[in-house]
Amino acid sequence: MGSTAANVLLLLLLTVVPAVFAVTYQVGDVSGWTSGIDYTTWVTRKTFRVGDTLEFRYGPSHSVSVVNKAGFDGCDSSGATQSFSGGDTKFNLTRVGTIHFICPTPGHCLGGMKLAVPVLAAPSPKSPSLAPRSPRKPKTPSPSASPPANGSPSESPAPSPSSMSSTTHSPSPSPPNAAFKGVMVSYGMMALSMLLMYGLMS
Repeated sequence: MGSTAANVLLLLLLTVVPAVFAVTYQVGDVSGWTSGIDYTTWVTRKTFRVGDTLEFRYGPSHSVSVVNKAGFDGCDSSGATQSFSGGDTKFNLTRVGTIHFICPTPGHCLGGMKLAVPVLAAPSPKSPSLAPRSPRKPKTPSPSASPPANGSPSESPAPSPSSMSSTTHSPSPSPPNAAFKGVMVSYGMMALSMLLMYGLMS
């Protein structure tokens, strides 16, 4: 029983852990891959990383071609490195750099059905924003300070919380985006999986 539960836990972790950093973006959001969408604006609100997935959802009059920069600029799919049809295409981002997509149906790319996706490196497992901070060293009095004239040590008032808050720096919250939400959902799924496995093992 214990061996089976351990194997199930390992399998769950292997399927959930890669999802911690990967995000699936539906191209065009609810509108999908279609005419009349400004894909340049759509891209500017997102951060794409290696490991993420683009999901293209489109009707029968559309398809997706992966092209180079010249093919993108000239709306020419003759040199496409990959072409997809079928209405639901998932494209995994596997390299850093800009990846260019167009709809090869005549007139569609010229009408705006083209997408240039800048892909960044995947985040490292330990990002700087999540790293523990080192404790601050307390201030020591300067050696030039002279003792009080009567010889007894003087007590200085403790710093007030408001004066201390001006010296601490907290990171500003990052704006919510799909990647952040995806990471949080993945962490939640991992925690739920661990709780379920703990219940099975006990």
